[in-house]
Amino acid sequence: MTRVLFVCIHNSARSQIAEAWFNHITDDTCKAESAGIEPGTLNPLVVQAMAEIGIDISGKTTNSADAFLREGKTYSCVVTVCNREAAEKCPTFPGLERQEHWSFPDPSGVTGTQAEKLAQVREIRDAICRKIDEWVAELRA
Repeated sequence: MTRVLFVCIHNSARSQIAEAWFNHITDDTCKAESAGIEPGTLNPLVVQAMAEIGIDISGKTTNSADAFLREGKTYSCVVTVCNREAAEKCPTFPGLERQEHWSFPDPSGVTGTQAEKLAQVREIRDAICRKIDEWVAELRA
């Protein structure tokens, strides 16, 4: 089984989107989880943006990458989806086949009216989903 861990700063947005989309488009031979370097609170705009595409993450909790490492969880690949500076704080998991870094804007930094913020979160969601679509196609090739 291919096991993937998506990591960002707070596990409140980008890594949650990546985990949910990856699990949505792959079969039972693949499984993703997500975690944060400093776990925070799930971003309600992300919950709303994911619901718009038929994925309910409202019941998800935020997780700690360090806790997963201490629990002895293993992964085929770890993908950091935050900025490079933050990604460097991600713990190193043993036995990885791949480690990747994809930098996406932080949804917690969007500004404007509620509608404008949601529009920006949709753009980030769509960019993450496109990247995962491409990556999964590459893994299957």
